[in-house]
Amino acid sequence: MTTTNNTLSSLLFQDFQSLAAIATTPAGLKKLGALCQAHPITLWVPESLAELAQAQNLDSKIYSGSLKEQVAQLWPQYQRFVFCLATGAVVRLIAPLLQHKSTDPAVVVVDEAGQFVISLCSGHQGGADRLAEAIALQLNATPVLTGAANRLQLPGIDVLGVPFGWQKGEGDWTGVSAAIARQDAVQVIQSAGTTLWQHHLPSEHSFQFYESEETATTSIQPATPKARVWISLSERQFTSESGIPEVQWHPKVLWVGIGCERGTSRQLIEGAIQQVCQAHQLAEAAIAGIATLDLKADEVGLVELCRDRQWPLRCFSAEQLKSVPVPTPSEVVAAEVGTPSVAEAAALVGARLVPALSAPDLETEQQAVSLRVTKQIIRAADQPGAVTIAIAQAEQEYTGRSGKLWLVGTGPGQLEQITPAAQTAIAQADVVIGYSLYVDLVKPLLRPGQIVEALPITQERQRAQRAIELANWGLTVAVISSGDSGIYGMAGLVLEELRAQDWDGKTPAVRVFPGITALQAAASRVGTPLMHDFCAISLSDLLTPWVMIEKRLNAAAQADFVTALYNPRSKTRTEQIAIAQQIFLQYRDPSTPVALVRSAYREDEQVTLTTLGELLEAPIDMLTTVLIGNASTRTYADWMITPRGYLGFTPDAEPNQSP
Repeated sequence: MTTTNNTLSSLLFQDFQSLAAIATTPAGLKKLGALCQAHPITLWVPESLAELAQAQNLDSKIYSGSLKEQVAQLWPQYQRFVFCLATGAVVRLIAPLLQHKSTDPAVVVVDEAGQFVISLCSGHQGGADRLAEAIALQLNATPVLTGAANRLQLPGIDVLGVPFGWQKGEGDWTGVSAAIARQDAVQVIQSAGTTLWQHHLPSEHSFQFYESEETATTSIQPATPKARVWISLSERQFTSESGIPEVQWHPKVLWVGIGCERGTSRQLIEGAIQQVCQAHQLAEAAIAGIATLDLKADEVGLVELCRDRQWPLRCFSAEQLKSVPVPTPSEVVAAEVGTPSVAEAAALVGARLVPALSAPDLETEQQAVSLRVTKQIIRAADQPGAVTIAIAQAEQEYTGRSGKLWLVGTGPGQLEQITPAAQTAIAQADVVIGYSLYVDLVKPLLRPGQIVEALPITQERQRAQRAIELANWGLTVAVISSGDSGIYGMAGLVLEELRAQDWDGKTPAVRVFPGITALQAAASRVGTPLMHDFCAISLSDLLTPWVMIEKRLNAAAQADFVTALYNPRSKTRTEQIAIAQQIFLQYRDPSTPVALVRSAYREDEQVTLTTLGELLEAPIDMLTTVLIGNASTRTYADWMITPRGYLGFTPDAEPNQSP
């Protein structure tokens, strides 16, 4: 594995490509300079700040002339802008350049004091809201988001399907957004695609959900809808007759199986797809990809079409296809290419390769794949060749994204004890998974539209499996653990599960975000007990045989390690801490200082300084970290201190190294 500086920080801003920052004052340069050094952001400064930027070793671009002219030149070159400038000045700069919210770049404004990060323009579709939140976490500032969706804790309707790879269709997006902002009743007719987003809305919302137009028509509606959202495979033509604003999203669940004669033109293939989709009222935006025989992998027209439409091209061997039952097999085709079906079989196999998600309760479901269109043979008088088309519908949509697994340590619990990188990872992830207590602790970092799944404390392996499943589908998943994720946390379980699934080490991409460990947090509350060699031992025998734990306790005690004991006592496991005490008393004085820290940095924190001999007289439970000093550890003025060197010991060789 090779790593580079700022790997984790840059990773968090990968979704914010083509990003420019503009600073016009020394204070602005200082504020944005640090941000640009840590993230893939191009810094622009006027000539007057060139020397200062160079003195601060900032990789910046210099502009001359007026800022207004410079912004106009940069406007079509970048997708996102960050200004450290007065908001009014930024408004005047960009006002002549604005065209439409669907195409305008995102614009974020940071005040020179670094107290506020304002999402000014293109908050939803341009991503300014999320960018403002990410920058605010890096600067320890307050994000200012003024959209109604944020107030209502709802995902923006115009970005609802982005995490799932849905394609946006036609409609009155402004009208539907306005209805949601007014909290009017909004009818949602969803006949395709994941419904995960529905299960993670706030308890009070104005959406009315239906699986089809028929059920929406026949059901008793709690309130007359003032807007409608279609999530389906059909391309709907909206008219004024409905009397309410409507929009549509298209989940990518259709796999087009294609067979064609050699040399068939791209125009004929594309026209055939359009013809078949129109005849069966299917939206081309719902097409996930193309599937065919491997002999067609180099078919020029097919390759060009997939490239230009950004459709994945999946090719299968005759051996793979001939075992697939299809409605209309052909002996002629079998004699020619070795399989009785190309289009129908390829469509079915292609659709089955999309991983079907299990239900939220983790019960496994079998993926259902069906043919929406049996094979159709299309020819054109003015085009060479012929095309055979079949269309299958996968149960799960194709996201077209590479999934990510972020294994995040949240430290002892307070938000300020979580690193900025870890906070940003939690806020930016599509999904957050963790033990319910830890999810509650990071609630202020969660944003509208996130999928948040909190599982009980005994379901660590299920959490890991669920996270991998969602990441394999293409989502970015943050798995949170208290302390450090890699120390008695979820990171190890996730990697174990990945290895069991023959993970290739690349997809999904895995990153570990370190956190302050329980022993570090506990130590900081009582002084400097860890200033010399130390170790950590868990007394839980759920995953480790007690014989092995006893062996480690003896070794640590005999070697005079300062020792942190995790999971010292539970309701059903009460004797282990007493056994640990007896083992340490064989090698250490009963007066050896011991610290008991429960729920460090949380509201119910309890700190007790005691001794090894009196250890069991204090309350201890699963939330307690026990720190046992070594032979040199002392208490002084209610502080626990372990000297950097052993008291009274003069080394014969090298002295102790300085920190």
